[in-house]
Amino acid sequence: MGNTARPQNAEAYIANLRAQLTENSECGNSHYNLAVALMGQQEYDLAEQALHDAVDCSPNLAEAYVLLGGICLQRNDMEGCLRYNRGATKARAGFAEGYANIGFVMLQLIDGKNAKDDEEKLDMAIKNLRKAIVHNTNFVQAYATLGNAYYMKGLIDEGIKANLEAIKIHPDFPIAHNNLAVGYLQTEEYAKAVEHCDKAEAQGFEIAEGLKKELAPHRQ
Repeated sequence: MGNTARPQNAEAYIANLRAQLTENSECGNSHYNLAVALMGQQEYDLAEQALHDAVDCSPNLAEAYVLLGGICLQRNDMEGCLRYNRGATKARAGFAEGYANIGFVMLQLIDGKNAKDDEEKLDMAIKNLRKAIVHNTNFVQAYATLGNAYYMKGLIDEGIKANLEAIKIHPDFPIAHNNLAVGYLQTEEYAKAVEHCDKAEAQGFEIAEGLKKELAPHRQ
């Protein structure tokens, strides 16, 4: 590749990538890099086209499917987000981020309209989040999301365990501390609930007023 330096500003970097693609339009990685740069400029429609070009050139580029899912998520298109993340896991077996995103979206699709349907979505979320962790044992966000899914299923002890795994990996991860406060409140381990609530808040996490009120009588 020589000693070509990356341009310092985004516009020059984007122009350089477009010049490369003029010479070699079949390079999936260049299309993907262009999409990432365009997303940084909030040019989402152009980024979306570049991502489609990327997967046309490189069908196994799982990261491109995930970014397409992210664009759908910004548009509140949950079904599109789900479709692209499923595409990511098909493009590359064992792609943890795709499984975690599927789990996240399935939880968002639970709407309380049909109990059986919601239970199936919840089970699918748990299945995919567990797959994400199998493929990436340090995936802290997946542990925390899995913990939430277990809570939703009424499996409080399993939810606590998942969030404890998250803080083993990232001791200051505020979402997991908040989740632990919720879990320990349910198991009536109030001192632990208060401790994790305070740790979450110390990291800048906004604690729900309801949780604060429930914990207030248990503060010494």
